[in-house]
Amino acid sequence: MTAWTRRRLLLTSAATALPTTGLADAAATPAQAAAATARPRDADVADVLRALPGLRLIEERQDAEPGYRHFVLGLRQPVDHTNPAAGTFEQRLTLLHTAADRPTVLFSTGYHAVLTPRRTEPAVLLGANQLQVEHRYFGTSRPGDPGYAHLTIRQAADDHHRVVRLFRRLYPGAWLSTGGSKGGMASVYHRRFHPLDVNGTVVYSAPNNADDHDDSAYLRFLETVGTPAAREALKAAQRAILLRRAELVARYEAWAAASGDTFRLVGDADRALEIAVLRAPFMFWQRGTPADIAAIPRPGATSEELYTWLDDTAGLELYADTTARNYIPYWYQIGTQLGYLSLPTAHLSDLLRHPGAAEPRSFVPRDVPLRFDRAAMPDIDRWVRRRGSRLLFLYGTQDPSVAEHFRPGGPDSRVLWVPGGNHGVGLADLSPADRASAEDTLVRWAGQESL
Repeated sequence: MTAWTRRRLLLTSAATALPTTGLADAAATPAQAAAATARPRDADVADVLRALPGLRLIEERQDAEPGYRHFVLGLRQPVDHTNPAAGTFEQRLTLLHTAADRPTVLFSTGYHAVLTPRRTEPAVLLGANQLQVEHRYFGTSRPGDPGYAHLTIRQAADDHHRVVRLFRRLYPGAWLSTGGSKGGMASVYHRRFHPLDVNGTVVYSAPNNADDHDDSAYLRFLETVGTPAAREALKAAQRAILLRRAELVARYEAWAAASGDTFRLVGDADRALEIAVLRAPFMFWQRGTPADIAAIPRPGATSEELYTWLDDTAGLELYADTTARNYIPYWYQIGTQLGYLSLPTAHLSDLLRHPGAAEPRSFVPRDVPLRFDRAAMPDIDRWVRRRGSRLLFLYGTQDPSVAEHFRPGGPDSRVLWVPGGNHGVGLADLSPADRASAEDTLVRWAGQESL
């Protein structure tokens, strides 16, 4: 497994069967949910979970840190929240439980659920319970309907809404939500459609592609980020790889054959390599450090060095079928609602063979239609700018994902920046003053005067 894969890929557990009762009860009103919290104080949390309608306790894992219990759960959700006749699917959840009277953090992954019991920064700060939600159509949370027609931001927001309403029966106190990157986007979309579900939201490194008519923000960012020397070194490395295309494609094909992998989704190894080369600068700056800049291949680099650098930077496994098929839902969302970016190509124009190869269409089967909804992101953006309350956004100034970022204008909302930070920034990376202010905000939102 490559270094890129170890850093990037999310692991999920095996698929599970759907339960067959309790869907209507899971959508109880808030008043009903509050009333349902009455229960024996000495009831074991596992028994309480088993009693929640529509919820299945799949397993309790013995890997939680002291003071916590770790549960893997399945919640039966409607495929279409506007049409009960569309059927149901089981959505994967994980729960890190400490106490019913502690705050609860709703953690949106945006992708697959991760079974490693890692607490988010808000959960650590507040000593909170943490409920992780796998995004619909990812991992094991896959409706059985063909295509992805019900993979929309509103349907996912309604998934999160039903999760909160159900689990308030167990956790009646303060709730915060959080997520990073696409998970942060999902957290914002949840708040757009259900603004009162939680007391506040912490969003990390979330893009906001509200203007899909103009992708120049990303081009401008990639032409100004870092130093001129670093940017030129990246361009030179891209050209060097494409100038040795035949040799590196052959190596890519040999890797796929040895791994039992194929390139049917994107077309072939030549096209996949070109896509990886085009995306390399964007993905480089997402996590770029001074050490990464120093490791950019220089003139005279060997084919081995070029191939290894591209793999570590852009993740060559990502474009082969075994991994690429897991991310079809991501590219479908990008191509229908979330929007995408433009990548610099002028310096490579004489070496490119596959026009438009890096577009979402390359990663979604041809029999699945992609029709872009130009109203979806502007609607989210307007809400964040005008009405979104208790939203805290964290961004790194070096992260190209946030060339278009959220600009909250509602009450008790703001953006905090980490100078030189990349796509992995957190509260711990803020200046001491900003970090103290952010932590005070979370404590206030959770209704705690002291920890």
